[in-house]
Amino acid sequence: MFYRSVKLTLLFLALAGALFAQKLNVQKPSFDVLSYNAALQPKFDDRSIAGNVSIEFVSLADGLEEIKLSAGALEITSVKENLTDLTFQKKDSFLIIKLSRPLKLNERREIKIAYHGVPKYGMEFFPEQRQVYTIFSTSQWMPCVDSPDDRATFRLELIFPDDALSAVGNGRLVSQSIEYISPQSSRYVWEEKNPIPTYLFGFAAGKFKTVIEAHKKTNFQYLVPPGFSEMETRQIFRDSADMLDFFESKAGVKYPEKTYTQVLALGNAQQEMGSFSALNEKYGRGVLKDEKAIWLGVHEFAHQWWGNMVTNRDWTHFWLNEGIANFMTAAYLEHRFGRAEYLSEIKRYRESYQRVRDAGNDKSLVFPDWNKPTRDDRRLVYDKGAYVTHLLREELGEESFWKGIKKYTRKYRGRSVETKDLKSSMEAASGKDLSDFFDKWVYNKGK
Repeated sequence: MFYRSVKLTLLFLALAGALFAQKLNVQKPSFDVLSYNAALQPKFDDRSIAGNVSIEFVSLADGLEEIKLSAGALEITSVKENLTDLTFQKKDSFLIIKLSRPLKLNERREIKIAYHGVPKYGMEFFPEQRQVYTIFSTSQWMPCVDSPDDRATFRLELIFPDDALSAVGNGRLVSQSIEYISPQSSRYVWEEKNPIPTYLFGFAAGKFKTVIEAHKKTNFQYLVPPGFSEMETRQIFRDSADMLDFFESKAGVKYPEKTYTQVLALGNAQQEMGSFSALNEKYGRGVLKDEKAIWLGVHEFAHQWWGNMVTNRDWTHFWLNEGIANFMTAAYLEHRFGRAEYLSEIKRYRESYQRVRDAGNDKSLVFPDWNKPTRDDRRLVYDKGAYVTHLLREELGEESFWKGIKKYTRKYRGRSVETKDLKSSMEAASGKDLSDFFDKWVYNKGK
């Protein structure tokens, strides 16, 4: 319970900024980012960063004159197109860039932004332990399109003034080097060639030990602090391969990367990212004491399919990420430990939802306004969302329900979804009209 409640609090603190930014920038997108190529230097002493990012994009309108990016509290040093300086202004958390000339429809351009600053959130520094990792809010450490329906490839070069750090980023590690010049530095380069939403961009670095296991075509990498032995590490993550097999079988889609990394970080790290998850040391110690205490690890792994691979189009449909991931966590616990464990989780979800109803705060899972989520809003997204998914399983029966989950995941792999997409997939799989079910339980009509 500790891990779950903390995740809700931390995630929605980060979400509030991103959702507010999205609410202010609701016009139809006039461009589509294809790739980000970033170089970043985190600085432990003052918890600051310095970096640059090249952004390739395509115009979605004829006569595009400017683009708008989210850039948190970052200070922008320059914006260039080739060697030409572009005019820009920082307005609140937005970076508005005037292009050198208007672009035609489908015309491509690449710009390079140099910046520095101190992230307000979205990046956690632990200077004494030489550890740093990201949490959700990418625009706080790199200018980007801060919207879940905008997918792009990502190349990240990390530079640290220290050769004793281990690190993980999105996708594949393509190079690692130490430069023996003053000051000495270490460099890591990752490439994520599968387009993913920017909120899944991230990294973690610290004085970790690395343990690697192979399962079929997937390598599992575990980054843990020195206080964990190799035997303890393998015990903490011993169910990882089984989770992979379970989720692949239920999704009908293979895990898309060659490596999945799990990090035990300081603080309350609880966040899925593209091809890795940041967990926390308390989670690791908890699993060593109780083999059933794997809820957080299961939940974050489930997101590699439901959240990362199939993503809510905007935050009004956030329950499609978190409610389904919560349900899939319960489903895995049923597979691993038996029906009683599943029913215990569903009971917890139902009771959490009932508290919201008793307080008079029940409403549609599709929120009309997401810039100021309350505690009960969070319970609805995570717990009502999971409970409603369970009720849908009961409504359709095992065969039709899991057939629908596969159809939904396969059809929308690498795409953005709305609630109607889940409904149509389940209807196609079962042959049933689910309008009454969704009206009652999802949209809260007539309740």
